[in-house]
Amino acid sequence: MRVELLHIDECPNSAEAAQRVETALAALGHGDTAVHMRLLESAADTVGTAFAGSPTITVDRADIFPGGAPASDLACRIYRASSGFAVLPTVDQLKEALKNHGF
Repeated sequence: MRVELLHIDECPNSAEAAQRVETALAALGHGDTAVHMRLLESAADTVGTAFAGSPTITVDRADIFPGGAPASDLACRIYRASSGFAVLPTVDQLKEALKNHGF
């Protein structure tokens, strides 16, 4: 399975998102799974992706948080959290989403 993090250059949350995904994968026993960073630089780069704002985390090209609306705008993403909204999913949310996608 391919885990990919779709992000834009201006996104301040990309590095932390990658770290959280790696932590979640390790907690699920998949610490050897690489997290591929994919920089999107134009609206054309979003074509054929599950991009719903930066960062979007995918497994085999599917957004693991499918509640996000597909976007061609190079903008930041907001995630649902128990307290409202957050700029990133928690490690627990990531673990659950990854389990739902075969991990």
